[in-house]
Amino acid sequence: MSAALSSSAPAQGSKADRGRGTAIVVYMLFLGSILAVITAPLGVLIAHLARRHAEGWVASHLQFQIRTFWLGVLGGGLFVAAWQLLGMVGLPALAPWALGYLYFTACLIWMVGRCGVGIARLTDNRPVDNPRSLAFGGARVTLADG
Repeated sequence: MSAALSSSAPAQGSKADRGRGTAIVVYMLFLGSILAVITAPLGVLIAHLARRHAEGWVASHLQFQIRTFWLGVLGGGLFVAAWQLLGMVGLPALAPWALGYLYFTACLIWMVGRCGVGIARLTDNRPVDNPRSLAFGGARVTLADG
């Protein structure tokens, strides 16, 4: 029975697998974009270029990173459009600004969470279970220890 359990577990990679270092660099560039926005486009460019040559489990991280970037761009674009509409409706100026700060904070938490899950899985030499996910790649995220 234990053989059946071990065969159904996902295969683990190794630290020497092709593309692993690149994935680490891209996660760091994404986190660096909190202070310098230009690092995120640089990171997604690197991820696009490296995905084709990476090991399969590392490629799941690169796809997760690419999706993180483009979902962020899409969400940001949609929010800017909504923000402009709120401003034109005639609401008090504080309303769109408050909504903007809340949205920015939520996006920051989402991006840091995705990078945190990716880094944790990468350092364990495991793939992202669902790199096309809108949330955290199929990982169960809790605030509790253990």
